[in-house]
Amino acid sequence: MKMNTYVNFAGKCQEAFQYYEKHLGAKILMMMTFDQMPDPKTIPPGMEKGVLHARIMIGDTPLMASDGPRVEPMRSAYLSLSVDSDAEAERIYKVLSDGGEVFMAMGETFFAHRFGQFRDKFGINWMVLHERPMPSRP
Repeated sequence: MKMNTYVNFAGKCQEAFQYYEKHLGAKILMMMTFDQMPDPKTIPPGMEKGVLHARIMIGDTPLMASDGPRVEPMRSAYLSLSVDSDAEAERIYKVLSDGGEVFMAMGETFFAHRFGQFRDKFGINWMVLHERPMPSRP
């Protein structure tokens, strides 16, 4: 069994994926708009250029997404990025939180050298962390 994450955007999927590709070194694998689907087309009004389905690789993890006519921002789920340095955590936090809403400013915690939580300008919740080595369970 394999589990994948699928997120929805309110008309900003292409812009978001291009932003993630630029700033995270991700790779867009495919993107199809509603008007590119085969006939018969059932396109929600105003969504002709919206993304029907897209897939991007962020590191070694696929993320799938689309646009929707009645999409609400994420509330309880987060995409979590684990990085190998404080500098990379700070860089990603800065570019992804720009224009978004910060829930927890980037800082040191008992479990991470750097950790921050925010919603980006596209409505996606993120956690970015550079983990601290933790003792193993007995």
